[in-house]
Amino acid sequence: MITDVPGVRVGHWTDPVGLTGCTVVLPPPGTVGSGEVRGGAPGTRETDLLRPGMLVEEVHAVLLTGGSAFGLAAADGVMRFLEERGVGFALGAVRIPIVPAAVLFDLGVGDPAARPGPEAGYAACLAADGGPVAEGNVGAGTGATIAKLHGPERALKGGIGTARVALGGLVVGAIAAVNALGEVLGEGGAVLAGARPVPDGGVGGPAAGPGPGNTTLVAIATNARLTKERARLLSFAAHDGIDGAIRPAHTIWDGDTVFALATGEVDAGQREVEALAAEATARAIRRAVLAADGIEGWPSAREVPA
Repeated sequence: MITDVPGVRVGHWTDPVGLTGCTVVLPPPGTVGSGEVRGGAPGTRETDLLRPGMLVEEVHAVLLTGGSAFGLAAADGVMRFLEERGVGFALGAVRIPIVPAAVLFDLGVGDPAARPGPEAGYAACLAADGGPVAEGNVGAGTGATIAKLHGPERALKGGIGTARVALGGLVVGAIAAVNALGEVLGEGGAVLAGARPVPDGGVGGPAAGPGPGNTTLVAIATNARLTKERARLLSFAAHDGIDGAIRPAHTIWDGDTVFALATGEVDAGQREVEALAAEATARAIRRAVLAADGIEGWPSAREVPA
């Protein structure tokens, strides 16, 4: 789990009726952050600041949220939580919490008027701890769906998952909210969670214009000591993990986003930390779809043979 990285805490807020939610990752003080956005339909906040060369290097929280662009409001609650505790980038007497955020589109599942707001973000922070992280239909994965290339009538339920990979004292953990257009592949490349069979009397083939109702969101954390530039490369490696586990990924209808966090406890080679990042991301994606429970109209991967 991503909380196997010392000092990292995770909290969910879940609306099981409206079928939406948000997930917050709270790293320890001094964590360096970066990230990378790919695909043609992103919804993000504070991602420009994550580029190398920008003023701020430390990240105080990462928010993954449902609700499409409306869900970005949940970051206001995360900022309030941190401000109350004196956490933020110091500018004179003011401390400004740095909270990068990204959204996925879940408004087509459940109640389209149900969206995480500031109180949801605040509640997710209150729930955050360093223990086991709930997976499946919780937090940002509550309304997630996958395998929509052939239309919603053949799609499956997505969710949220987390994994960790270690090499000696180096630990890399990932958490992924999987709401992908594409199908999820197993380690050997076979389909693990794919489109349902064509309904009786139906015609196969891709649906016309699947729409912007997709996106996979990932936060990756490591105890490695990385510069902001190296953390950016770590997010690139996590995108390789997305590409290895989801086909197709990074499409015009996805807003795939990765946040990378480095807590700075151990020295590590870039090759090693990137390899672990790609593997942890792929594992988290697979865990997300296997942990998800089906809802009306959207069965889980466990209910439909691959």
